[in-house]
Amino acid sequence: MGVQFSQPWFLLLLIPAALFLYYAFRSDFRLSGFRKKLALTLRALVILLLILMLSGLHGYTVLRDKQVVFLADRSDSMGDADRISTWISEAVQTKGERDQTAIVSVGLEGAVERLLTDHERPGAGMNARLESRFTGLESGLQLAGSLFEGSSDSRIVLISDGEENVGSMAAAGRLLKDRGIAVDVLPAPGQQIRDVAVEELRVPDRLYQAEAFYAEVLVQSTFKTSGELRIYEDNREIARQTVEVSPGENRFAVQGLAKTPGLHRYRAEVFMSGDESSANNAAYDFTRVEGSPKVLIVEGKPDTSSNITAALESALIGTEVIPPEMLSLEAAKYAAYDSIIFNNVSATKVSGPAMDMIEQAVRSFGVGFMMVGGENSYGMGGYFKTPIEKALPVSMELEGKREVPSLGLILVIDRSGSMDGNKIELAKESAMRTVELLRSKDTVGVVAFDDQPWWVVMPQTLDNKEEVISSIQSIPSGGGTDIYPAVASALDEMLKLNTQRKHIILMTDGQSAFNSNYQGLADTMVEENITMSTVAVGMDADLNLLQFLAEAANGRYYFVEDETTLPAVFSQETVMMAQSYIVDRPFVPAVQQAGDWMGLFERGVPGLLGYIATTPKPSAQNVLVSPEPDPVLARWQYGSGRTVAWTSDLSGKWSSEWVNWSGFADTLTEIVKWTFPQFVSSPYEITTAVAGNEVTLQVNTTGDQPPEKLSAIIGDDEAGEQVVELIQEAPGRYTGQVRVSKPGAFLMSLQDHSDEEAVQAAPGTGFVVPYSPEYKISSGGGEEALTRLAELTGGRVLSWDEPAAVFDREASTRTQLHDWSYALLAAALLLCCPLYTSDAADEPQGVDLGGRRTIQKNTFPHFPVSYTPLPLPTSYLTATP
Repeated sequence: MGVQFSQPWFLLLLIPAALFLYYAFRSDFRLSGFRKKLALTLRALVILLLILMLSGLHGYTVLRDKQVVFLADRSDSMGDADRISTWISEAVQTKGERDQTAIVSVGLEGAVERLLTDHERPGAGMNARLESRFTGLESGLQLAGSLFEGSSDSRIVLISDGEENVGSMAAAGRLLKDRGIAVDVLPAPGQQIRDVAVEELRVPDRLYQAEAFYAEVLVQSTFKTSGELRIYEDNREIARQTVEVSPGENRFAVQGLAKTPGLHRYRAEVFMSGDESSANNAAYDFTRVEGSPKVLIVEGKPDTSSNITAALESALIGTEVIPPEMLSLEAAKYAAYDSIIFNNVSATKVSGPAMDMIEQAVRSFGVGFMMVGGENSYGMGGYFKTPIEKALPVSMELEGKREVPSLGLILVIDRSGSMDGNKIELAKESAMRTVELLRSKDTVGVVAFDDQPWWVVMPQTLDNKEEVISSIQSIPSGGGTDIYPAVASALDEMLKLNTQRKHIILMTDGQSAFNSNYQGLADTMVEENITMSTVAVGMDADLNLLQFLAEAANGRYYFVEDETTLPAVFSQETVMMAQSYIVDRPFVPAVQQAGDWMGLFERGVPGLLGYIATTPKPSAQNVLVSPEPDPVLARWQYGSGRTVAWTSDLSGKWSSEWVNWSGFADTLTEIVKWTFPQFVSSPYEITTAVAGNEVTLQVNTTGDQPPEKLSAIIGDDEAGEQVVELIQEAPGRYTGQVRVSKPGAFLMSLQDHSDEEAVQAAPGTGFVVPYSPEYKISSGGGEEALTRLAELTGGRVLSWDEPAAVFDREASTRTQLHDWSYALLAAALLLCCPLYTSDAADEPQGVDLGGRRTIQKNTFPHFPVSYTPLPLPTSYLTATP
């Protein structure tokens, strides 16, 4: 314990203070004895305390405690984390009473497990959720350094193998050194496993159809073994080879043949005997195969696309026909096609992620899209407010076109506990989309049920859609499942409605709790011209009951395995209640805005027998229209791609004259070709470099006028998208950074923002982050990097056998200051109180002279000299008793 002065020159005031007190002592205060000594002593103490306060007197304590933050690397390359937890616990048990410890874990980023505390805990629990596929020691060191308090002996203990692949721990170490924070390191031995890893796959950047090529594969191994090396093109095996590998690098060249045009993803994969890690067994690459274009045809009903395929193949356009259930959930697959055609496909058969990926492929990567009509397409197919509708030049909603019979609709929605999570959210989205489709004169009600019905929206006309939608959003989940009371309640309310059509939609994912008289409900519905459709969500639903109810009530039964299609089911059901969407009378389309297609129709157009009514979007180009007028053939530019809407069919039911027309093949071919990506060659050279979870993009252009502003659109396998603004470092050279949280295949396209509207600047390409560098075979330089970090910051290299060494060192001393200014001021104020009390006792006393008071000649104790009061008028000297 010691004392210090922050403003020591104020101590010079002690000299005049001492002189003043000496003078006062020698002067005549008319005080004597103890009272004089007491008054002078108190005044001396007050003056001394005030001078000490002004001089900044404070105490200090010399401390030798330590603050230690344990930084544990919990990435996958470290293996089991129990040994780290045990070592930290043993080290903490050897700390001093005042020493403080904290724990931070790190993977891709750091996470605090425990803040600084001087309490010993029985274990070093490490439970934070981390992205363990990367090692970002820089992030962990920065977080650990931010936990220190005050200026005590601060030190970080880093437990890691040193194999960082994100950031730079050396950069973090330099910052810690400047702050006086040392980093002790505990090198963790790498996992000794038998491992074969595919480090790299290289294929030519550009190929031509039917061209033979070699795929170059770099394989690393820690032991000698043999197995198979396989090459895949878009998940289709194109080559297989038996190989032997030795410890170290092994290079192979596998021959392949580019068969189909488009952007393709290639994968090299090894299957080796004795390999103990499969996370690094594959590598990827992209290439574009030039050749005849290829179109993906998705048909809603089997064998109904022969007219389309025959027309396209006659123009040497390749086709691939699949059912909607086979649509890929990998975004890269759609980049292999020049255009996609939906031929009478119901939205209930297309999953939500597939719709998102197709819309993204059109908007961002220039893939064309065309929808062909039929009873299951457009509004009749449930495409209202879907990503596909966004891409089309027409909308599904009929905006005040024709008189539709008034509709009374009640939605009966299961809200039991099994609907919790995504199911109930999609059910609410389905109900809200249904409300948006209805007109103001329609009547809607919503009843949710578990073991009891709950009327969310009593049947009412849609004067205020927003209020109804808000009520639907409030539906919670919970409880059991009893269908009968909810359907019975819905039927009771439906009987009160006065609408031309009455319909109930029942949706559930569970079994009903009781057996009830469902036949009686169905009979009542038939008698009152009320229909009911049912939607079974998943295999746990009461499929037999729901199918029986739909058939007995003259409705439709839907089985939904993918809940993301629920909104499309409800939209389709709602639209099907308004049959005016189908226009089934003969007519001859009129040419309206043909543009460059005018030559296709200059000799006239065949007639049609029907189509699906839609509404053209404001910027769409209506090429052919019906007498209504409704669009029959419409087109527009959507983002980087082009889309076409043909609202009649092409199977021959409504379009028999068209498919038998001599100009049909040429016309359809030109329409589809118009949707193809609109570029011939690209002046841009794109290169990518992957470092950890960051991808550096570099774009070079040889054009005469490089764009002022260029951006890259990055799409992943889950339809996620990033827009990266590229920085122009020099004329014609642009760079940008993309951060990825997991490995995968990424599509990329460039957009030129020089004009008001962004346009696609280059063909779509791609890059791959095959697997995290965390799974690469170690080069063995991690321990050296940790040693350099310790030397840089003044730390030590610790041992696994001596956890006590963390605290077994002489701590650097520090002083803890104690501010005394407030205490000194309070003491001075308290000492003033006796002074005032003493002074009051020495005030002049009056003498009573015959009932009047007079002031006696006296000496005031506040002054060092005596005086005689001046004579005062009698009126001032006389006091009334």
